[in-house]
Amino acid sequence: MGLFDTLLGRSKPVRANLDNLFALPGAAVTLQVSAGLEPTRKAGVCFKPPAGQPFAAMQAQIEQLLETPDPPGTAPLPGPVDAGSPAIARLTVRHVGDRFGYRWILVEGGELDDLVTRVHMVHSSIEEGGWSTQLLCSVFGFAPGGDPDAGSGAASAGERGTPPPLPGGAREPAEAVDRPVYLVYLAKRGTFYPFVPSGKEQRDTELELRLRSILGNDLPVESDLSNWFPIWDLPVT
Repeated sequence: MGLFDTLLGRSKPVRANLDNLFALPGAAVTLQVSAGLEPTRKAGVCFKPPAGQPFAAMQAQIEQLLETPDPPGTAPLPGPVDAGSPAIARLTVRHVGDRFGYRWILVEGGELDDLVTRVHMVHSSIEEGGWSTQLLCSVFGFAPGGDPDAGSGAASAGERGTPPPLPGGAREPAEAVDRPVYLVYLAKRGTFYPFVPSGKEQRDTELELRLRSILGNDLPVESDLSNWFPIWDLPVT
């Protein structure tokens, strides 16, 4: 599959800044304010599994570790906190394959901070195991109004006309987006790009470019548009 082979790279890989993932919760606030989008509590890590038992055993260990609750007293990632949020849902982990021969570790439930932490854990574990070249990307889902039980700290769908105050008390009108949006983290480059499917193997490039402008101050957005590859049949829904 040439599309994914290009993303995986054929030369000696340069280690990307994996900590860029932790910018995502802050960017999610901007998405809610400016586009009426909220996290769907679903994320996935895509990789090409090499043949052999060692990688399969490591994958099983990663999935078991992902389902382990954070120890009491663990400090949360920086970001807004909604005092009225419901208790964090128990995270679930599963893996699926796609028609291109890639595997996905899917993490579902909990706050966006929890998803980011666990996606970071998957990337780190695979890299430390010596299989960094097998990593393709990670994908985080967003939707209009988000999950009504998400408790993300963002306004509900009925409140989007009055977005929460920005630093300094300023407010910006929300330009509501009416379809699901995905933020794709490129493992080889440490950058993000928005992906907006609009039909069967179709995408809304105009909206993707608008989201790039919205997110430019919050995320390291991939500057080379040729790397904004479509990822069809996403299991992160």
